[in-house]
Amino acid sequence: MKTLAEAFHHTLQDIYFAENALTKALPNVAKAAGNPEFKALVLAHLAETKQQITILDKVFASIGQKAAGTKCDAIEGLIKETDSIIKDATGTALDVCLIAAAQAVEHYEIARYGALREWAKVLGHSEAHEMLGQILDMEKAANSKLTALAVSAVNVAKKAA
Repeated sequence: MKTLAEAFHHTLQDIYFAENALTKALPNVAKAAGNPEFKALVLAHLAETKQQITILDKVFASIGQKAAGTKCDAIEGLIKETDSIIKDATGTALDVCLIAAAQAVEHYEIARYGALREWAKVLGHSEAHEMLGQILDMEKAANSKLTALAVSAVNVAKKAA
């Protein structure tokens, strides 16, 4: 990559791969979750992630590109870490670590979508800018919900255990 346009397209492919990978990983997180509110949040975000892929398809179309992903090492690492938590954690540690892992994914996505949104603006892709901002808002909301659940219920409930 040498230009902002190339960086934008590559990063868009990266996040497309990431979102598709998450649609395969999130059901495992939901299955492992002990807290029913957390399980519901994960399943709701799975539906939202599928919606985000549809929006990304439109982003690609708006810039005249075919929707395609390129391997994202970061998301693969975060999913691998989450799989290790599911395998190794039990009791008190399971939900608190799964929420922390989910937040790591959200923070990654927030960083990517924040950059993509601004790059789209600079590149004159106003439609893409708007759609990427919509996804960014969804990711920020998901992170806020995870934080609220951790602080109000999961961390508190697990403290005594």
